[in-house]
Amino acid sequence: MFGSTPREVPQRIGFVLIPSFSMIAFTSAVEPLRLANRASGRELYAWTLCSPDGAPVTASNGMTLHPVGGLDGAADGSAIVVCSGVDVHRFDNRHLLSWLRRADRRGVDIGAVCTGSHILARAGLLDGYRCTIHWENLAAFAEDFPDIEVTTELFEIDRNRFTCSGGTGAIDMMLNVIAMQYGHELAAAVADQFMHERIRDQHDHQRMSLPARLGVRHPKLLAVIDQMEQNLEEPLGRGQLARNAGLSTRQLERLFRKYLNRSPARYYLELRLNKARLLLLQTNMSVIDVALACGFVSASHFSKCYRDFFGRTPRKERGLPPAAETARAAAEAVAAGGR
Repeated sequence: MFGSTPREVPQRIGFVLIPSFSMIAFTSAVEPLRLANRASGRELYAWTLCSPDGAPVTASNGMTLHPVGGLDGAADGSAIVVCSGVDVHRFDNRHLLSWLRRADRRGVDIGAVCTGSHILARAGLLDGYRCTIHWENLAAFAEDFPDIEVTTELFEIDRNRFTCSGGTGAIDMMLNVIAMQYGHELAAAVADQFMHERIRDQHDHQRMSLPARLGVRHPKLLAVIDQMEQNLEEPLGRGQLARNAGLSTRQLERLFRKYLNRSPARYYLELRLNKARLLLLQTNMSVIDVALACGFVSASHFSKCYRDFFGRTPRKERGLPPAAETARAAAEAVAAGGR
């Protein structure tokens, strides 16, 4: 299991950088290892940076890192970490997927930070494992890989697979690994260097709580919003939302107007449209499939609502000409009919 006593010291970890990777997730995974070496006075960990083709890789923030070379540079490690970020669904490198599968057959621990779980899933390396991914990518991941158990945990360590939601969550995953391997005292010393006041465990939430996000603490209003967030594909009616929270519809309307300056229907619509935008940008789903996944009964109604809210149509959001989208939808329909 990743995090168990290493077979050799220093434990060698290969970081595979994918174009547009998240710099904060990557550095949050590496820095605890560096500081563990410094705090312990020993070289407990060693790491190598590589890329699928050996070329320099530019992160989503525009900074470029120069790896030591191609994938062979990380071939002799005991663990591999795939680091990716935005537009991971557009990344297609069969050589990398095959290399990861071969590493798995050698018994290497394989993991990912941020959206790297998407690449592991495409390689077939998450079948039968629990995993997590950045909260913004959860819906898209679930649509693309419905048979994989994806959670909302901060990180997941499931036998020889480890995945992290990204951001500073990678700090906590590595601090937990350091604690498992060398004790809590060393992990706490590393956290102190980061001025990281608490080492979160895997069950901590990825996102800020609803009260913190919205600046609202009214319990019944928060209960209604939670219901909305849990029911985007099949929206609940205003009456049902009110009844479930022990409110009248008039009280429900009044709460939303008072605290959020909009009607419940408008707020619910915005939640669904924001989910739709993520699906458009992070998956290859057709516009009609995105519409249905977000509770819209027709593509035309979805497009109108989307344009009114974002100022552009779903097709323009994706940068796809209408004719291309129509052709793709027709091809998908033909393919579906043959299955």
